[in-house]
Amino acid sequence: MNYIIRKINENETAVLEDFLYEAIFVPEGVQPPEKNIIKKPELQVYVAGFGKRAGDFGLVAEANAQIIGAAWVRIMDDYGHIDNETPSFAISLYKEYRGYGIGTALMKRMLALLRENGYKQASLAVQKANYAVNMYKNVGFQTVAENEEEYIMICKL
Repeated sequence: MNYIIRKINENETAVLEDFLYEAIFVPEGVQPPEKNIIKKPELQVYVAGFGKRAGDFGLVAEANAQIIGAAWVRIMDDYGHIDNETPSFAISLYKEYRGYGIGTALMKRMLALLRENGYKQASLAVQKANYAVNMYKNVGFQTVAENEEEYIMICKL
């Protein structure tokens, strides 16, 4: 699979809403939520005004001149919030591009970008049943807390 990873352009940030929806974990056999779920305030923290705040970093994966995935971070009070110095991750790919290592490449590139910008760690929250848990562990995330449904993970940079 031929693809490139690059920084997201200012005029492309609206695409993050698509990837926010794609990032919602839907267990096998469960009906996906309506697309408008991403308008809920607890999900809008990931995308509203993205790129306008210090600590907003976004990368996209592109194949055949189409954006096929995104990884973005910001310091926000989200499900994976640790403190006001730790950026939280969001990442997803369109389904047909999963399983090719693109997500891992996006994660590694974003972790390097955060390290270059002086961040000490990054965090995320992930549903325990999500297959991506192993990818997060493989790139250096460790579970620091959990509840019934999800792990809160940190990657030390």
